[in-house]
Amino acid sequence: MLKKFYPTEYYDSTYSIDFKEYYKKGYRAVIFDIDNTLVEHDAPADFRASVLIKKLLAIGYQVCFLSNNDEKRVADFNKELGAIYIYKAGKPLAKGYNKAMERMNTNKDNTLFVGDQLFTDIWGANNAKIHSILVKPIAKHEEIQIILKRIPEKLVLFFYLRKHKIKTQKNN
Repeated sequence: MLKKFYPTEYYDSTYSIDFKEYYKKGYRAVIFDIDNTLVEHDAPADFRASVLIKKLLAIGYQVCFLSNNDEKRVADFNKELGAIYIYKAGKPLAKGYNKAMERMNTNKDNTLFVGDQLFTDIWGANNAKIHSILVKPIAKHEEIQIILKRIPEKLVLFFYLRKHKIKTQKNN
């Protein structure tokens, strides 16, 4: 039952993913959640996010931002980046992911998804049957509705880590 929430892979950060290696494996598109995946919640695109997106485009990737936020938030984030974006995506439903792949002219076999939440981001990517990558959230302080979701997420993540024999790192 919990497997529907399990990511294909788990990384400490979006910025530690070796996207060149995925490109060599045949992936041609990356769908990103924005908040706490690329930047802190409600933050504009920063230098690090901008460099990453430009690097991905230079490699040859299509890039799409997929968010449950309203259009203003997503459009403002994307303003300097110029990627495809979908707002009010309805995650965890597969329709937003499928729409992103349709707009990028890619498919479930050559598209990656990167996000920080199991019950929206990863579950949705799994519903769309695409390679899902969970990353640790960037911000330590989050809105109350996200904090409440993190509690059962910790339980799911515990079983995921145990099943995959992944040891967690403790922050000093």
